Amino acid sequence: MLSILIPVYNYNVSSLVETLYNQALESNVIFEIICLDDCSQHFLSENQKINQLQNCNYSVLEHNIGRSAIRNLLAKKATFENLLFLDADTFPVNQNFLSTYISQMSRNEKVVYGGILYESKKPENDKLLRWFYGTEREALSTADRNKNSYISFLTLNFLISKSVFKKVTFNEKIPNLRHEDTLFSFELKQAKIEIIHIENPVFHLGIENSETFLRKSEEAVIGLKNLVDSNLISSDYVKLSHYYQIIKKYYLQSVIAFGFKISKPLFLKQLLSKKPSLLLFDLYRLGYYCTLK
Repeated sequence: MLSILIPVYNYNVSSLVETLYNQALESNVIFEIICLDDCSQHFLSENQKINQLQNCNYSVLEHNIGRSAIRNLLAKKATFENLLFLDADTFPVNQNFLSTYISQMSRNEKVVYGGILYESKKPENDKLLRWFYGTEREALSTADRNKNSYISFLTLNFLISKSVFKKVTFNEKIPNLRHEDTLFSFELKQAKIEIIHIENPVFHLGIENSETFLRKSEEAVIGLKNLVDSNLISSDYVKLSHYYQIIKKYYLQSVIAFGFKISKPLFLKQLLSKKPSLLLFDLYRLGYYCTLK
């Protein structure tokens, strides 16, 4: 028995749900698909079609509650013990996507992560930074993910049992600034709950333009700093905060922050170009970290 849980925000998930629905029927599993919309303004009529499918439900919240709270609410609404979380802007790569996860449902005290891929065709020039980052840093092989099984975990495609989810839920007290998946994986590690990495990927389709991605990356740096400063994760858990601590140790934050502010236009010109450098992207985020108080 499987509950498929999809948080939605301003995205058309009807095609994703239909695909999952057909795979579930073929697998003969007892299932439900719950889509919870976090007070969107777009694609409401398109997504209402989901309610015409048996065992599928799409509903819209009256108020936006954020990425952590909506996932917790989805788990509470779920009927079954096995929970499959998928982001709205994903799509299964393989036709046996659901059956592969169903074969993993006996792993009650573990989390199973299937991975992520990006389409091989390059997107428009204004989306290249997000695409390069995704293909190089997120679309990792199972072997590479297993080298650091917790930090390579992303919450857009994973199976978890309710019993485990009751032990480690998403923290609703942190600001809605991303890195909720980082905190979730850190708490799984602290609770000694194993993350199993398998080859069962989804395509990540919702690629933002480079300017939006940079803005969200700055928000993510603020979110990471908040987690470290609040002692919710250790500073060495993420490379960015680890390098910042080294800079802080030698009292170099002000120097680097000053240099970052001067060189920021040059950073932006390169990162928004047709050939963005991920090394410069890392330096940009580290420099931005140093400007935060």
